[in-house]
Amino acid sequence: MTRVVLISGSLRRGSVNSAALRAVRRIVESAPGAPEAVSLPIGRLPFYDGDVERAGASPAVRAARVLVADADALVVSTPSYNGAVPGVLKNALDWLSRPDGASPLTGRVVAVLSASPSGRGAIDAQPALMDLLDACEAVVVEHPPVAIRRADRRLDEAGEMSDPEVLAALRGLVDATFEAVAILADQRCSASARRGRPAPAQLRRAVSGAETRTSEVAL
Repeated sequence: MTRVVLISGSLRRGSVNSAALRAVRRIVESAPGAPEAVSLPIGRLPFYDGDVERAGASPAVRAARVLVADADALVVSTPSYNGAVPGVLKNALDWLSRPDGASPLTGRVVAVLSASPSGRGAIDAQPALMDLLDACEAVVVEHPPVAIRRADRRLDEAGEMSDPEVLAALRGLVDATFEAVAILADQRCSASARRGRPAPAQLRRAVSGAETRTSEVAL
């Protein structure tokens, strides 16, 4: 594990999802081997347009693709906008799912969490986000969903996520992400030894039952 890319689905300066990812960054960078955690600012990406893509993707899009392609894993934190993934996050995934047949998301390990000031913790946006990532052929980390409810109350005076229960949940998700990367690496080595046969998709999440497996962080 050398690099984790962090993607917040909220552009707001005081975003609780961005605060959660800053906590993830601290957890990642304190791990053995000092892996690097970097943020991908998706607000800089233009609206997806096939004509623009054919004419040559923008520098921001090219940089985002390179950043994801060079990552071992992604951690995505999303709010819920009217029960769905924010348009800015969907737009970023649309760009990253291209070009067809050479998407940097293909085979990339991705962990998902959500945070909200609401009592639901934006859990209702997670299944749709996982479906999007599955469509992009990413490998979604299987882990009890982390949905941080009343997240604005979990911040310290500096605006950082310091609640011990939240940090424990995020640490568990990071550990599961590291494990998924290691397992996938072993699968790829085994597949290479078997003359390139594809590795089994053992890390794919079970789409059904995501809501019933919810383990939201309690107040």
